[in-house]
Amino acid sequence: MKALKTLNPYFWKHKALLFWGLLFIIASNFFNIYKVQFVGKSVDELTKNGNLGFNNQVLIYVGIIVGCSLLTGFFTFMMRQTIIVASRRIEYELKNKIYRHYQELSLTDYKQTTIGDLMNRLSEDVVAVRMYLGPGVMYVVNLIILLLITSIYMIKTDASMTLWTLLPLPILSYIIFKVSSIINRKSKIMQKSQSAISTFVQDSFSGIRVVKFFARENYIKKNYSIKVTDYQDKALNLAKTEAYFFTIILFVIGLLNVAIILIGGQKYIDGQLSVGKIADFFMYINILIWPFSMVGWVTSVNQRAEASMQRINEFLDKKTEIINTNFDHYPIKGDIEFRNVSYVYPNTGIKALENLSFKVNAGQSLAIMGKTGSGKSTIALLLCRLIDPSEGEILIDGKNLKEHNLDNYRNFIGYIPQESYLFSDSIENNIGFAIDHPSYEKVIEYAKIADVHKNIVEFKEGYKTLVGERGVMLSGGQKQRICIARALIKDPNIIIFDDSLSALDTETEQNILENIDKKILNATSIIITHRESSAQKADKIINLTEFNNSVTA
Repeated sequence: MKALKTLNPYFWKHKALLFWGLLFIIASNFFNIYKVQFVGKSVDELTKNGNLGFNNQVLIYVGIIVGCSLLTGFFTFMMRQTIIVASRRIEYELKNKIYRHYQELSLTDYKQTTIGDLMNRLSEDVVAVRMYLGPGVMYVVNLIILLLITSIYMIKTDASMTLWTLLPLPILSYIIFKVSSIINRKSKIMQKSQSAISTFVQDSFSGIRVVKFFARENYIKKNYSIKVTDYQDKALNLAKTEAYFFTIILFVIGLLNVAIILIGGQKYIDGQLSVGKIADFFMYINILIWPFSMVGWVTSVNQRAEASMQRINEFLDKKTEIINTNFDHYPIKGDIEFRNVSYVYPNTGIKALENLSFKVNAGQSLAIMGKTGSGKSTIALLLCRLIDPSEGEILIDGKNLKEHNLDNYRNFIGYIPQESYLFSDSIENNIGFAIDHPSYEKVIEYAKIADVHKNIVEFKEGYKTLVGERGVMLSGGQKQRICIARALIKDPNIIIFDDSLSALDTETEQNILENIDKKILNATSIIITHRESSAQKADKIINLTEFNNSVTA
């Protein structure tokens, strides 16, 4: 259970709630056990001298039993309102921590995993951990306290009988310890299978147009069925192992009842124990049945939580290669210089850039051309500092990019990626995404600059039109122009077009470039393109070769 140790700081943070929860557990168990002796006394009082009717003493005992039951219910309610509430708060904090860490990871880290796996760790795995934090902890502590209090009362009633009835419990604990390791291993296997399903479903829905175009629905169904069947087999295998707990516990409880009848009956015959005391023992054992029947379930919950927390820790322990060490705020003019920059993609080992050098002054435009695979998009990623160069350095305003305040720097950048990505939201919110609280007039202004306003007003809902997942409701050109408007609405000092004019006709492309020249006069423009029409007005042109990043400006 080493992985769960990372949750200890959360327990300490919510120690007040957990402390009160512990007191409520003690109180609820005390009153639950305290009433049992009055059941035995009532039985003895009713059978005394053959008296089978109620009397005042019995009514007093009944009143005490009812009062203790009400107090037990109240403190049980308060126990859940403290411990379970604490677990929910920890779940909230843990999800936020994981999500923030996801935001901090570099682009390289995301390429090493799948969206389905990331989603599974944030949802299913955190829920499994929460079950440990709440019910897992509560039931274990409850059982320990209940066992201690019950043992005291049982020993006071009859020590030898207590010894015989509680003797099987250490054996039961040993069996649970041995089986728990099997549950742990099978839980990890099941979680991996579940992640595989999430990844497959994510890919299938994201690429639904491709699936339908090639009429591969049956192929997808078949593969989905295979993955679900695999998960079902692993889940059933785990469930069978977990079922052993309940079988073992019920068998042990049955043995305890037999022991009470045999030993208690003999003591009653010998005159050492009354019927009421034997009834007390049955009550004590019945009170212990439910907590002990939960031991298997709690062990399973804790083992699943350990497997899930181990998966969560794998990501939380990842350190991003993009680290911000400067938190000052200052303007960015837009001078850009690459000095002997090389980059090798760590996932593939492909050298995208080698010994590249160039300089662009603030307000100038640079067109970057070259064949596919020559490293054009890598330059855009380096300029946005989504990745860091393997060798060399990038200077912005004469200062190494690694020394700039990253958040501050990116506020001065307008980036239009090669793949036009839109959120499942309205056109207005997609354009205004780059800034806080954009006015409707400003959204329209930059939609006109991106030459997409005339298309938007033709939609039935106008700027309120929902674009669908990844902008599926729009054409490629419309998506590109909305992405351009989203980047320009920031009034950036550095604009990066990563082959983001490819889906536009020449006339629309020229309209956009002219609008940008009129509106954003002092911005440094980096235009990555295959088309000569996009590069013809640039101040400088770089042509990258596939195997040697030589500059032919």
